[in-house]
Amino acid sequence: MANLFLFEVHTPYRLFFSGKVEGITVNLPDGEIGIYAGHSFITAPVLTGILKIRDDTGVWKPAYTSEGILEVSGHKTILMVDAAEWPGEIDPERAESAKTRAQERIGTGALKFDTDNARLDLKRAETRLKVYALRADASS
Repeated sequence: MANLFLFEVHTPYRLFFSGKVEGITVNLPDGEIGIYAGHSFITAPVLTGILKIRDDTGVWKPAYTSEGILEVSGHKTILMVDAAEWPGEIDPERAESAKTRAQERIGTGALKFDTDNARLDLKRAETRLKVYALRADASS
């Protein structure tokens, strides 16, 4: 049996996930990182991306997560993000609409601040669409 550790994902609105897992992968500014039982202690910023959770049965489950903070300690690993969604919770029409709006704002943004925010919105929408596309894999 694999070594398991307690992993939780918190958003401002709900406890998205809590359970024993074999491992996770998450996106940091320096790239993707894998966390497994016995990982060294870290606290790091997390970027919008695809969170992958390897559950206690060895199955990898994808989820969308926005920006946040990852904390790995001796007794559990916590991911605190602004938003988290399972593939089945994502509305693809809404994500596609958000993507279109962001692309339009990038093209018309007069200020760097506006363009940067539009690029972040575009990244969020595109990531949601990628996670939604993984829903068939997640349900099998």
